[in-house]
Amino acid sequence: MSLVVNGCTDDPPTQGTPSVSAQATSPRPGTPSPTPEPVRLPDDAPSLSDVIPAPATVRAADDDNFALTKRTTISAPGDAKAAGDYLADVLRPATGFPLRVTSGEDDTADIRLVLREGGDQQDESYRLEIARDGVTLSADNAKGLFAGAHTLRQLLPADIERGKTVDREWAVAGGVIEDAPRFGYRGAMLDVARHFFGVDVVKRYIDRVAQYKINHLHLHLADDQGWRIEIDGWPKLTEVGARNEVGGGKGGFYTKQQYREIVAYAASRGVTIVPEIDMPGHTNAALTSYAKLNCDGKAPPPYTDTKVGFSSLCIDKQVTYEFARDVITQVAEMTPGPYLHIGGDEANNTSDADYRKFFSKVLPMIVKAGKRPVGWHEFAKADVPRSGVVQYWRIEAKDGPTRRQADSGRRVLMSPANKTYLDMKYEESNPWGNSWAGPVNVRTAYEWEPTQALAGVGDGEVLGVEAPLWTELVTTEDEIERMAFPRMQAIAEVGWSKDTRWEDFRQRLSGQAKRMTAQGIAFHRDSGVPWS
Repeated sequence: MSLVVNGCTDDPPTQGTPSVSAQATSPRPGTPSPTPEPVRLPDDAPSLSDVIPAPATVRAADDDNFALTKRTTISAPGDAKAAGDYLADVLRPATGFPLRVTSGEDDTADIRLVLREGGDQQDESYRLEIARDGVTLSADNAKGLFAGAHTLRQLLPADIERGKTVDREWAVAGGVIEDAPRFGYRGAMLDVARHFFGVDVVKRYIDRVAQYKINHLHLHLADDQGWRIEIDGWPKLTEVGARNEVGGGKGGFYTKQQYREIVAYAASRGVTIVPEIDMPGHTNAALTSYAKLNCDGKAPPPYTDTKVGFSSLCIDKQVTYEFARDVITQVAEMTPGPYLHIGGDEANNTSDADYRKFFSKVLPMIVKAGKRPVGWHEFAKADVPRSGVVQYWRIEAKDGPTRRQADSGRRVLMSPANKTYLDMKYEESNPWGNSWAGPVNVRTAYEWEPTQALAGVGDGEVLGVEAPLWTELVTTEDEIERMAFPRMQAIAEVGWSKDTRWEDFRQRLSGQAKRMTAQGIAFHRDSGVPWS
């Protein structure tokens, strides 16, 4: 048995860490049966080193493979239950096994999810031990258990993703994975304002991204073209502002109940929703809905084009802040996660003085609502609270306001458009996709360093990475998937793995083709990847 760190052989486990083979020869307390016979690994079973994002440490044990059967049970006591339920939910359809999940301590269970006592509640690290007689997944908190569950899912053959029963053997390679993320925030953004996508589409997108340890989904809920969330006391936002989208489609919106359903579903996959209500610009849908939000008291017509920077809330009207307070308070109440995104980008029709005045009144509302304000990096010129997060989206390597905020203790979320924007073309020859920051192929999305992307914003200042998907040119779920995958896997690994190497990644990514196909993901076969 050798120790492999991202493919490199190293020393055996440190003293005090029991080897996998030693664990396999001693049944757990309360287990009356002898050690099971060796399990043959099927030819299509992934190795422990095939996982995306790449785990920190892998120790393979070829004779300690584990087999799922119809008698397999899962123990997930206390706060481990959500991750245990998730694991069972994703494994049941293809195996056809009941995979009973018990919420009490059960040393006889075949798969045990264990919460370590006294651990760091923000730490997503986990330890996954796979042996003949069972699997033990341990972590300090539920976040770590979800991360380990995503890994265990990928260690089963790609048939596990088919969604219907497949009559075959289900085995997992034996060994130990010890893993932890580089950055705590690994995000995807879905723009539902330019084109609207319903609850089921959003849920499937959550499923698609969560399996690669993306742990935040940023929903862009309002823009010039459409308003997508129900707000009590402001019914015209959905009666009028939601009935449009780019190109003149019918639009749509989420009721409060539907939004809560999305939030709860995301949580059941280990994903936190980050809602965005863009202000003071990108607000034509709100201005169309309520004439009183305009300085001249006249509502502009609905907007279905894609040009930006022309709209603004009326900075000097008290009703503007009544509107902002109602929206922020209600969205915050529906969102248990710590972040609320306030946009702030491309407010070209708002003077700098008015811009700062607006945010001096609005950012305290977010803090009062118990949230950390997030804004596109233009809002760095405002008085950002200490808890605030600046999301950098441009392609320039320098930005004075963002650097000053970082120097003052604010965290920076890295989304440089020429590396992370999923609406960009993969290749210049593509007939679809934007091109102003591109093209962005998979290698481009993978080969960049978040702590070196912006001058003066280094290791201590970067909160994480996020891959936005703007939908001016995206109208269907298949188009979402084509633009997101496989670049999403690249961004996920940049955010999670400390050691990233393109040649290794492209080989592992090629093996994901069967997995994505089994899930029905309409991914793009980037020419830089040797697809299997």
